[in-house]
Amino acid sequence: MNDPKLILLAENDNVLVCIADIVEGDALAIEGEVVRAAATVGAGHKIARRPLRAGDKIVKYGAAIGSATVGIATGEWVHGHNMQSDYIPTHDRKTAAQGEDR
Repeated sequence: MNDPKLILLAENDNVLVCIADIVEGDALAIEGEVVRAAATVGAGHKIARRPLRAGDKIVKYGAAIGSATVGIATGEWVHGHNMQSDYIPTHDRKTAAQGEDR
């Protein structure tokens, strides 16, 4: 059972989607374990359902959406700072901040 602030979109996903803001320090129930949120994470963003290693595929909606660039702990925010797209090589935090569509 997962925290009511989190939703699992597909059974084989390794991330959960926040359906409410998570505040740093919040206790979150994830897969029967209670973890503390290491950072504030906004609604709509992803957190790790289980520990991920660098190179692991990030799976959301049952599909790989990218790869972890570093180790990611259960409950940690999963976003551009610790994952990369495997499908859009020119999309990164810098181009996103500049509003470039490539």
